[in-house]
Amino acid sequence: MAGQFYPGQRRSCVAEIKECLQQRTISQAVPETIVAGIVPHAGWTFSGSLAAMVFAAIKKRHEKVDTFVIFGAAHGYFGTTPAVYERGFWETPLGQVAIDEQLAAAVLDTGQAVGDSQAHRSEHSIEVQVPFIQHLFGEAKILAILMPPSRQAVSLGTSVGDIISGSEQKKIICIGSTDLTHYGPSYGFTPMGTGANALRWAEHVNDAEFIDMAVKLDAEGLLASAARNQNACGAGAAAATVAAAAKLGKNEGLLLAHTNSSEIMLRKMGTASADSVGYAAIVF
Repeated sequence: MAGQFYPGQRRSCVAEIKECLQQRTISQAVPETIVAGIVPHAGWTFSGSLAAMVFAAIKKRHEKVDTFVIFGAAHGYFGTTPAVYERGFWETPLGQVAIDEQLAAAVLDTGQAVGDSQAHRSEHSIEVQVPFIQHLFGEAKILAILMPPSRQAVSLGTSVGDIISGSEQKKIICIGSTDLTHYGPSYGFTPMGTGANALRWAEHVNDAEFIDMAVKLDAEGLLASAARNQNACGAGAAAATVAAAAKLGKNEGLLLAHTNSSEIMLRKMGTASADSVGYAAIVF
């Protein structure tokens, strides 16, 4: 997806990462230890600054991270079982990043996921996070897992938390990649009609319900909310992340920022839109 969701050349890629990191400051006191985060995955122009906030918060607390487990939304993967990219490396304009094959094997040994690298070929929700990791955590490995929005996300997330707990010599952090409500005629979702009031509902009611459940570590609740209210395209990824965080001893998350594409279009481009997609940055 380089050249589409984010720049295709190294120099411009690094420049935009730095810009994203500078666009928003973290005003809250972040946890002393961070075990997980939730990030959006639109084009960097829209959601890059929020993703950057999460990785910046992690960098603030943990100079070195050995592996990022990235749970991705399953936009084009229609299997019912989580799909692990189990070996090799990924390549972005910033170079290659290795897959944590030992961790991948441990996840596959749980019997709750399948090894399927082809499932990842056209998915952007994980890939757009990787350059941030490469820029801030140059030695880190990744483990990419596509997560369908089913209860299996909760059980696998819990199992990943167990595996991490037993890997005391490594710092492993889970990242869940999801956007929030896709509202408007272009998305075929207009339960409150169209216009400014409808977009406010999408942000302040529909998104807010999902965010509240994520912050409270209610993995089952956010899956149900997404199925009922269409307020997350990566509910499985978020649920797995929340379940892992809970297993790792967390009892709440911290919302760093929440916005939407309509607000960003108006602010950056001076253009209003009938459609909007929500974005949130959360750490645990």
